[in-house]
Amino acid sequence: MPRLTFSQSIAAGASFDPFALWTYRYAPWRAQVRLMFWTTAAGITCQAKSGAEEIQTASPVDIGGGAAGNLPSAFDVDPLDFIAAQGDLMSAFFTNTTAGALNVMGVIDMNPG
Repeated sequence: MPRLTFSQSIAAGASFDPFALWTYRYAPWRAQVRLMFWTTAAGITCQAKSGAEEIQTASPVDIGGGAAGNLPSAFDVDPLDFIAAQGDLMSAFFTNTTAGALNVMGVIDMNPG
């Protein structure tokens, strides 16, 4: 099961896509994908896509975990689960809508399925 963990500071008005950094950005097989993420303060949204399908429209990211670098688990946040078709380009655009830098932390798990 491939896993990507990330912790990123996002500048005011900027975006970040953790899938862009990952070998598995394109699903190598039909996959069950789980995203878990949170931020240290209000103001970050997440839009998730798999291929042409929008999994989640730009929505506020939960605040949790305290300090930057604390990774979420399924006990702490409501996971975003979806099925990606083989070859799908996946993305999760985290956008900072505030006037200051904010941190986002997360985990992406992928299983054949």
